[in-house]
Amino acid sequence: METFIQHARGLTARIAAHREEQETYGRLAAGQSPLALFITCSDSRVIPSLITGSRPGELFELRTAGNAVPTYRQDMPASAEAATIEYAMRVLRVADIVVCGHSHCGAVGARARGEDLTGAPAVRDWLTQQLPDALPADDGPAATTAVQRHVRQQVDRLRGYPCVRERLDTGDVRLHGWFYEVHTGSVSVHRPAADAFLPL
Repeated sequence: METFIQHARGLTARIAAHREEQETYGRLAAGQSPLALFITCSDSRVIPSLITGSRPGELFELRTAGNAVPTYRQDMPASAEAATIEYAMRVLRVADIVVCGHSHCGAVGARARGEDLTGAPAVRDWLTQQLPDALPADDGPAATTAVQRHVRQQVDRLRGYPCVRERLDTGDVRLHGWFYEVHTGSVSVHRPAADAFLPL
């Protein structure tokens, strides 16, 4: 069985063999200018570049358990999540923020089903702090309704960040809520006018 290191070594060798890729990576050394901040789950089945067809340098990624965005507070401690959002807004000045939830999400599903996570206390505490109590209980493993509600809530949380709000007020950034189905590869987008997730 191939190990991760063996797989990565083979991939980097293939990339280095292509002149076009070498030129691309050479340009990236000069700096980054991503198109969007892409906030999604840490789940290994969710690959932002595959979902969006993005090339290196086009997405600034923030991955957390359950694609959770901590609620902004003036006295909040420093966090990687807040720093990433602020950097995307005030330094990179990306034009779009996508919060992408996914079907079969272990984090949202566990919270929605009230699963016992005492054996994973850090996971339990993160989910308790970041995922709301009012998630609908889904009877299926995809947890679609719970994940989609959670995505809408995370988009709303982003509006509370001053660095996001100031750019929303000037029309310089757009917020999007996405739902990715891991079992089909399809993506739907929250349309506020219909308050529904519709095909991308």
